[in-house]
Amino acid sequence: MKQRVIEQIERLLDSSDPVTSNTSMRIPTALRDAAALAVKELGIAPSATALTAAALRTTLEAVVMQAVLDDHYRLYPETRPSLGDLALAAAEIEGHPLANEPERLRRAADEIIENHPGATADDVLLWAEARALSAP
Repeated sequence: MKQRVIEQIERLLDSSDPVTSNTSMRIPTALRDAAALAVKELGIAPSATALTAAALRTTLEAVVMQAVLDDHYRLYPETRPSLGDLALAAAEIEGHPLANEPERLRRAADEIIENHPGATADDVLLWAEARALSAP
């Protein structure tokens, strides 16, 4: 069922149908005002409605991608990257000096996950950097 919903959402997002619908959405006034100001002063979208639609599309695309990835990891758990792999990818993306030391990052990930199971790739980078600075 989940796959069918994902496919239906993807079809709807890919649609080039120009028909629009009026909706009645209640959003916080401050958010509405911020959107209007960003449109008027920063020119980030033709209108607050266009900005809202783009934000909704972006969120739906992210939700679909995450659902597909979650389903893939459920079917193939061995393909899920380790925290060390994620830290290495983050280091490479950020141009971090430890990107050239994958084993150090993987060791740091193994160390940090023992006491902090919810650690992130950035946590690993900080830990590895701290360990590198304190090493003789």
